Amino acid sequence: MEWLQSCGTAVAFLGAALAVGLACVGSARGVGMVGRAAAGALSVEPDKFARALILQILPGTQGLYGLVIWFLALIKLGFFSGALRDLSLSQGASFFAACMPVAVGCLIFGIMQGRMCATGLVMLAKRPNEISKSIILAIMVEFYAILALLATFLMLNQF
Repeated sequence: MEWLQSCGTAVAFLGAALAVGLACVGSARGVGMVGRAAAGALSVEPDKFARALILQILPGTQGLYGLVIWFLALIKLGFFSGALRDLSLSQGASFFAACMPVAVGCLIFGIMQGRMCATGLVMLAKRPNEISKSIILAIMVEFYAILALLATFLMLNQF
């Protein structure tokens, strides 16, 4: 039973891995969704590539948020200094829970933002001068990803 108390660091590393992994899955799904829609739209009007690319980049930010949290988590765990922290199971579980807003939030928000941007390509096709409206609507989803990033950042700073 003593080994169970010493596996907190492993649980914390799992939280960090999920933060980057799930956030990147959300971004990949979102960017892929927009890419498929953009390929269809650009096959008809290839001159709109730059505008379509802006919409495709937006869902990729959630993966970056996950990467930032992963890096912060590894710093907090002492990974880069070579002096790994020895966390109890309850500390590791708290660390794991602190990583979950970005992990789960950015998974969902990346996909949702991808859907929003893919739909924005319809507006781009019909009204190319109103691309800013599609970008603003997609940024509304981004706001919640930033809140998840902030929540995880603040919780990780307790360690």
